[in-house]
Amino acid sequence: MLQIKNLTVKFNKRIILDNIQLEMSIGTIHGLVGLNGAGKTTMLNSIYGFTKIDSGEIIFNEKPIERSAIAYLESTHYFYPHLIGMDYLELFKSNNKNFNIELWNNLMKLPLEDLISSYSSGMKKKLALMGIIALNRPVLLLDEPFNTLDLESVELLKKIIPSLKEEGKTIIVTSHILETLTEICDEIHYLKDGKIASSYTPSNFEKLTHQLRNLTDSVFNEWAKSGITNAE
Repeated sequence: MLQIKNLTVKFNKRIILDNIQLEMSIGTIHGLVGLNGAGKTTMLNSIYGFTKIDSGEIIFNEKPIERSAIAYLESTHYFYPHLIGMDYLELFKSNNKNFNIELWNNLMKLPLEDLISSYSSGMKKKLALMGIIALNRPVLLLDEPFNTLDLESVELLKKIIPSLKEEGKTIIVTSHILETLTEICDEIHYLKDGKIASSYTPSNFEKLTHQLRNLTDSVFNEWAKSGITNAE
């Protein structure tokens, strides 16, 4: 089990994450949603160790989690210059001899003999994803994995992520596209003001959808009303 206990993170005395409590069973997919600045990426960075934790702890299988247990797909990707895709994946394969680059690339369809600098944003995303899959870590952190992907690749990723779950991996996914999460997650957590305001299972995902629509409707209606007033 992956447990987040009393996780608090501050930046310049401002609380970014406020006493987060969360438990995730092995072999489950958890989605994180919330407005920009709600703390989604900070939470992933805290789990991985990029961000200093002010208080609390993160436990995996009854021990403090170690970075060696985690594969992290960041929302922004950086690659060495003058490197081709195949060489990049070979770096990851050295940690997992069973990772079959050719087999995986039959899905991803990347020009692995070309320089990564020539790749589109979506191609770079798929290459980075192949790299973290090759690591074969028990915990996967996926920050906006659907961003920049074309429609076919989005549908493909919605099949790949559950297949990794079936291998026993515990997966946390962030996305601004709610439908990508409701199709694959066992639970979705709504972050607001640094707290988990509510959590949803598939039986009440529709409630989350209505909640977010009502929120945006309210914001839009207030804006529209203000615009009409100003026009008058």
